[in-house]
Amino acid sequence: MINTIKKAQITHELSQQEIIDILQNDECNNELFSAADNVRCQFVGDDIHLRALIEFSNICKNNCLYCGLRRDNKNITRYRIDIDTIFELAQHAAKNMGLKTIVLQSGEDVHFTKEKMCKIIRQIKTLNVALTLSIGEKSLEEYQAYRQAGADRFLLRIETTDQDLYHYLDPKMSWQNRKQCLLNLRQAGLEVGSGIMVGLPNQTIESIANDILFFKEIDADMIGIGPFIPHPDTPLKNEKGGNLIMSLKVMALTRLLLPDINIPATTAMETLAANGQMMALQSGANVIMPNVTLSQYRKNYELYPGKSNTNCTPDDTLLLLRNKISSIGRKIADDYGFHKKQI
Repeated sequence: MINTIKKAQITHELSQQEIIDILQNDECNNELFSAADNVRCQFVGDDIHLRALIEFSNICKNNCLYCGLRRDNKNITRYRIDIDTIFELAQHAAKNMGLKTIVLQSGEDVHFTKEKMCKIIRQIKTLNVALTLSIGEKSLEEYQAYRQAGADRFLLRIETTDQDLYHYLDPKMSWQNRKQCLLNLRQAGLEVGSGIMVGLPNQTIESIANDILFFKEIDADMIGIGPFIPHPDTPLKNEKGGNLIMSLKVMALTRLLLPDINIPATTAMETLAANGQMMALQSGANVIMPNVTLSQYRKNYELYPGKSNTNCTPDDTLLLLRNKISSIGRKIADDYGFHKKQI
């Protein structure tokens, strides 16, 4: 198994079976995490990129079985942040907190039309920041409009490459359309981010291996991986959920196979363990997204329960992160953190 990990570290290639073997074997986890950390250091360096996350609407037209924002959840207080406030949050993150990237994330809220989003994008780009969108499935023409308005990156999780599982988890959605959206993002000239949850009901090790190979197939610029955490107001509330170690292993393998991409230490990892994000940063991750949404909204953007720091101010959140990052001997990057392709 150690030889397989070394092969991945050197060649950045593994077969599906080799990935499965590593995922099924816990005897070499430390070697896997160390290899991923070394590759991370070699290809993207020691600096950690911070992206300011603004969760500007928790309204969603979709009804995904795992998500707390799902349309049929009646136990959630819905909100939309107005355009002026979105800009003020971005301005505070850029000017007062010194963050170089703004991430705008929401449910699939039809209120925010192409025209409204382009207005928001143009406003935020006056702050001299990179801008990432995470707002769901749109048409190629919309993605092109966002790019023309100034957006730099787009996050759209594939969730799973097991099409049967996808269609079970995401009723009335199409896996093929999801994949096409990822291809359209590339065509539109945006950096492409995707990702999965680990530990979904009926998810197999084989499908996770295929997910990792899919990331390589689409030549992703950024991949986010986190454990599935059951939400009490969803149909999957009684499911077991994922675990941190398996999520870290999937993330580490993704780093080995895509050595120069950006990989966030997700908040879901921090939900499962107080030092989950720091563990991720030492196992291949190089990005953290501090939440700069005001706490009055943040507490209602509950994709899963138990999110950390929901009552913190944006400035408090940043201070906590700075202290944690310093504790592992790393420092915060001072550039925009674009994907610098090396292989």
